[in-house]
Amino acid sequence: MQLNAFVRALDDQLQAKKFHDYCPNGLQVEGRAEVNRIVTGVTASEALIDAAIAFNADAILVHHGYFWKGERPEVTGMKRRRLAKLLAHDISLLAYHLPLDAHPVLGNNAQLALRLGLLRNGPLFPDDARAVGDVGELASPLSATDFSAHIERVLQRKPLHIAGSDKPISRVAWCTGGAQGFIDQAIALGVDAYLSGEISEQTVHAARESGLHYWALGHHASERYGVQALGDWCAKELGLTHQFIDIDNPA
Repeated sequence: MQLNAFVRALDDQLQAKKFHDYCPNGLQVEGRAEVNRIVTGVTASEALIDAAIAFNADAILVHHGYFWKGERPEVTGMKRRRLAKLLAHDISLLAYHLPLDAHPVLGNNAQLALRLGLLRNGPLFPDDARAVGDVGELASPLSATDFSAHIERVLQRKPLHIAGSDKPISRVAWCTGGAQGFIDQAIALGVDAYLSGEISEQTVHAARESGLHYWALGHHASERYGVQALGDWCAKELGLTHQFIDIDNPA
């Protein structure tokens, strides 16, 4: 399909224009006009670009792209090498940040819930339609030990657990990626546990002093699934050849 039609289909599906984000959503680097083969990944690292070149991809679709607010504008070093390879091989780069977090079916939060068996009841921020994160519950209560083991089995990565209490887990709030700051909202909602990708020093104290279980899943580990789902959607609905490539990241 034509690149402009591909971009338009993704922009429409993710409602990208509704979000005020930290980076441009959609087409970030323009490549060849025709798109048939796509690679998806979490972050547009040089390693992912190399893998896309080997796959003979026409476009790369990621959650973490380029041109973040506050970053230095010079095209030097790492930035130069990444862009040089995309341009030399005529590969397009598309990135969707908050739109991919928020999508109710294909999004990172929706896909994480699907894998962990979390039943969504509503948004983490009920009064802000553009905010990300969800609140829900487990099908049946679990002890903190059992829930930790379940997360590790599903994500194939041991999460960091901060035990705020010895209570079992029933009601859960979650937001993938660097959303540890949303723990205050989870506390205000009175859930038993909060899950995000990252943890900060103050997150530990907030969990312990509020009696809330907290799990840091890993930023990368918590956000591997939305872009895969989006790539599979592209294969099914747009007829493209799709390959997800997981560049390991322990953070």
